[in-house]
Amino acid sequence: MTLRHPRWALLTRTVGPWLSRREAWGRATGFRMVRRAGSVREKRHGGRVRDGTQHSHSPVERLSCGMPSPTSHRQRALAVVAAATAVNLPFGTIYAFSVFLKPMEEMLGIGRAQMSFVFGLATICLVVGMNLSPLLYRRLPAVPVLLLAGAGSAIGLWLAASAGGIGQLALGYGLLFGLGGGVGFILVQQGVNQTLASSGGLVNGYVVALYPLGAMIGAPLFGYTIAAFGLRATLAGLGATVLAACVFAAWLLARADIRMRTSDLPAAGSIDRQWPVFARLFVVFFLAAAAGLTVMSQAAGIVQAYGGRTALALGATTFITAAIAAARVGGGWLVDRFPMPRVAAAAHLWSLAGAMLLSFWPGPLAAVPALAMIGMGYGFMSGAVAGAIAQYWHRNEFGRIAGQLYIAWCIAAVSLPILAGWLFDRTGGYGAAVLVAAGGNVLGALLAGGLPAGGRSLRS
Repeated sequence: MTLRHPRWALLTRTVGPWLSRREAWGRATGFRMVRRAGSVREKRHGGRVRDGTQHSHSPVERLSCGMPSPTSHRQRALAVVAAATAVNLPFGTIYAFSVFLKPMEEMLGIGRAQMSFVFGLATICLVVGMNLSPLLYRRLPAVPVLLLAGAGSAIGLWLAASAGGIGQLALGYGLLFGLGGGVGFILVQQGVNQTLASSGGLVNGYVVALYPLGAMIGAPLFGYTIAAFGLRATLAGLGATVLAACVFAAWLLARADIRMRTSDLPAAGSIDRQWPVFARLFVVFFLAAAAGLTVMSQAAGIVQAYGGRTALALGATTFITAAIAAARVGGGWLVDRFPMPRVAAAAHLWSLAGAMLLSFWPGPLAAVPALAMIGMGYGFMSGAVAGAIAQYWHRNEFGRIAGQLYIAWCIAAVSLPILAGWLFDRTGGYGAAVLVAAGGNVLGALLAGGLPAGGRSLRS
């Protein structure tokens, strides 16, 4: 039966406009419609058409040639963003560690220095997990890697919940929880970038903003559960939440058939040529993170040092955390629309303006907006860096580069915050630490001007 038959002609006139819309959608998403002898078929990434029918690829063939599953591109992107949300929100409660300080010290009979050691170990293990993640998901499917990370972190939190001393607490919370969080963070971020049609700075900014957002949600929730059920029950509940979130995220990744590498590999030697870009971006990110993490870790103490009362200090901590989360999303959005050198320099200058405000008008009322500006500068930089990685490097290398750049975050977390505490002990205030942060912002703004504008040529 041919298309000249009246019934087929009527069908052609009926579905013709719909097929035109499908072709427009195909051009936007990478699928293209093929018409032959009145039939309509989709093909992508070299799918062959023989004898008027589409070649049916098996799952193994799809995996080997980098073809997507029949699930639509939009559905896959939504699934992996939902998976990233589910994973990063509970792991982001690591930023709310200060809520555990006093009850943990009372429960175990340990001091603040030992609790600081546990948090420092968790921070280091988080970055180690970030760099371990690419080694795992390149050799193993993403789903079991994520399940392993979730199970390890849950076991760590359960160990911390039953801890009788500093050793078990360090093993559970510091080592296992930190490692699992780092592995999961890079894995879902790599998955997100495998589904992006462009650089996707806004989406990457959202993914990195989930950590402070998780702390914002977790801090008051932990405060309530510790008072109502106790510290051990709170840690055990967090472990169950982490495990459930990772299982749910793994199910989403499996349904969407997310793979961590595509078949379009970068040109030979292109990664090696990017070393100067990486080194400059590393330093620019470190200088912003050092100032921002000082604010995040000691915001309440800084506000009190400038004359603020306890209620103002606690409110300021929540407000600053929310501002940093919003700035991370904003940094990703900005790098989609403006060259990275301008965004990075503007982030440092915004942080510098906050430091100058606090230096020239010291006081509790100026401290809150000033500290928020310093933290937001770090937030803008964090979101922009995530978007810049997608601009500077091939998507297959995103997780590896991101993990290595977060070493700068780790160094920042144990450098200026510790120096600020040391200066406070000797001067009785944070004025000197604020000036050190301002100097870092000036240097960061100058170095940011040497970053490339980005573009496809850098990734080829």
